[in-house]
Amino acid sequence: MISTLPGRSYTDPEVFAEEQAKIFETLWFCAVRAEDLPKPGAFKTVQAGRESVLVVRGRDDRLRAFLNVCRHRGAQLCVEAQGEVKRTIRCAYHAWSYDLDGRLAAAPNLAKMPDIDRVEYGLVPVHLREWLGYAWVCLAAEPPSFEETVTSAATERLGDPAAIERYHVDKLALGRRIVYDVRANWKLIVENFMECYHCATIHPELTAVLPEFAGGYAAQYYVGHGAEFADRAEGFTVDGSRGFGKLPDVSQDQDRRYYAITVKPQVFVNLVPDHVIMHRMYPMAADRTVVECDWLYHPDVIASGADLSLSVELFHRVNEQDFDACERTQPGMSSRAYRDGGVLVPSEHHISLFHQWVNQRLRG
Repeated sequence: MISTLPGRSYTDPEVFAEEQAKIFETLWFCAVRAEDLPKPGAFKTVQAGRESVLVVRGRDDRLRAFLNVCRHRGAQLCVEAQGEVKRTIRCAYHAWSYDLDGRLAAAPNLAKMPDIDRVEYGLVPVHLREWLGYAWVCLAAEPPSFEETVTSAATERLGDPAAIERYHVDKLALGRRIVYDVRANWKLIVENFMECYHCATIHPELTAVLPEFAGGYAAQYYVGHGAEFADRAEGFTVDGSRGFGKLPDVSQDQDRRYYAITVKPQVFVNLVPDHVIMHRMYPMAADRTVVECDWLYHPDVIASGADLSLSVELFHRVNEQDFDACERTQPGMSSRAYRDGGVLVPSEHHISLFHQWVNQRLRG
């Protein structure tokens, strides 16, 4: 048997603060779906580690990210989760205003302050890259290689760097988004996603479509392996009924298979022939994680007004079942019974690699 992390790793505010500083504020963090910001001035704010980050589309159509803090006296600039500004981002406290590229544009009596450099006192930029149709941000002064820490996760999981490109995730359209407020530590959610020892117990709908999951081994256990659909299942739907036909460039080897990818620290990618499901986690406290889940389809499916309910319902149920299990587990992390942690059975041994990764990030 292999031990898990000790209980305090899931409950201690000091451990969580250290994770915020050494994991979520140093690595690439999946922030927003690019299509959520369709035109210049559209913005979203997200919590990345302990920072509020503002992602905005500029007049040059580029996405940029900044710390959501006025350089004058530190007021939060945008208090809404999402919105649109016409020309500038204006602080509601002293009316300092910033161009969409972050440069200080105006302030009361600014002409009388010639020593104020409009670039130096502009918004503090945050590194941003786009992949799979999402904006990924990094708060580190010198971010780690995006290819080595983000896109490599797909290659390591699928065994082929071209495999995920066949889904053209960046060209898909948002069909449904559900936000879950989970009363559990973010690591419990990652561990749950990585294993299927629980699948036969709590996921009857999923194992009906993916029968091999009933055996306890998750698709992520094997490089390049995708869980095969049941013979009776026509599609990845809650009742096994037909979906929408495979995406145009998905290969025959990928057809009728489910692939799951964990992109540390906070993204899960789920690939099926006719759509893609993306989970983004926002750790808010040691015992609270907000999870945003997107169901993405071919634009023609969305334009047709097709009924997505059976398609969405399958993984929505999986999410609810998983998050209920995580919430059921969270109180036990504080028990003296779990002071030294628990154990991983053989089909969960790969989770120990995640635990090693966490420890390495925290302790070096």
